[in-house]
Amino acid sequence: MRTPWISILLYIAASFLGAAGQLLYKSGADRAGGSAGSYLLNPRILAGAACYIGVMVLFVAALKRGGSLAVLYPVYATTFIWAALLSRYFYGTALRPIHAVGMALILAGMALMGKEV
Repeated sequence: MRTPWISILLYIAASFLGAAGQLLYKSGADRAGGSAGSYLLNPRILAGAACYIGVMVLFVAALKRGGSLAVLYPVYATTFIWAALLSRYFYGTALRPIHAVGMALILAGMALMGKEV
């Protein structure tokens, strides 16, 4: 059975949402005071947690529509790419040529893992 495109698109959306969650965790951590309460009541950290709930909902929706985990889960690896790009945009984090090589390897790995023969 081939993996439906809608399932792949849902996993791509989940990967972006996961990266947004990481960005919110970082932003919340930057503003947190260090106590448990400053973590638990931090709106940005809570928003990051909500992103991960969204990720799980998208996973379930994608899996319900069919497809192979061997195809779908590597798509979620794009989270690393989205996180790097978001970090560059919001924090000015440097992206060096070696990072581009790593991103290309992630994409190549996804392509290889996604082959349904």
